[in-house]
Amino acid sequence: MIVSTTKNRPLMFHLIALDIAGTTIDDHGAVYDALRTAVEETGASVAAEDLQTWMGTDKVTAISALMRLGGLEPDEATVAAAFERFRVVLAESYATHPPQIIPGVAEAIARLRGDGVKVALTTGFSDDVVEPLLASVGWTVPQHLDAVVTTSDVPAGRPAPYMIHRAMAATGVHDVRTVLAAGDTVVDLQAARNAGAYAVGVLTGLTPRAALEGADHDAIADSVADLPTLIAGLA
Repeated sequence: MIVSTTKNRPLMFHLIALDIAGTTIDDHGAVYDALRTAVEETGASVAAEDLQTWMGTDKVTAISALMRLGGLEPDEATVAAAFERFRVVLAESYATHPPQIIPGVAEAIARLRGDGVKVALTTGFSDDVVEPLLASVGWTVPQHLDAVVTTSDVPAGRPAPYMIHRAMAATGVHDVRTVLAAGDTVVDLQAARNAGAYAVGVLTGLTPRAALEGADHDAIADSVADLPTLIAGLA
């Protein structure tokens, strides 16, 4: 357990909930590229700012929203086909350019867990995308992590708070005030805030600093690798 204080409340962090792609694992921007490709192949145009807005949400929701923004009305069959195409393109990208754990992140997670803090991953991916991704970097529960929560586990993905709350249930944490949630997108910060957690934006993804700073947050860090130091600095 890490104990620190802020101006407004004592912080006894029992759980750190972390996004995956762009936050803990460097996937070389493959998710962005696969999502853009899948939507554009439906005939919809994809504006960079819209892609940025919908990154971090579950990918079926993202595809539907981006199709609509790109001038097409999504239907169930088209969205399902586009999601399957997203999975194929992503798998091909991972095979060509294998994902890697962001430098210093594995060590930071080990340090946090060594201090008694539970560490969970939450993601806008479904189980069938997450399982091979984590296998590719050798991460397992409970050896390296305390829980993994995907969109397969909840009724709605980010910015809904459900994945963070599900991570709390999985790790036996009862008080949202003892949860820190970190991610590389604005939607990650929104989910953290909606869950009642301490919200940290990290700069290892493709979201510009200005976008994260413009969202409701408690802190901005260069990387998850910096979280132990950031937390210590709150004391």
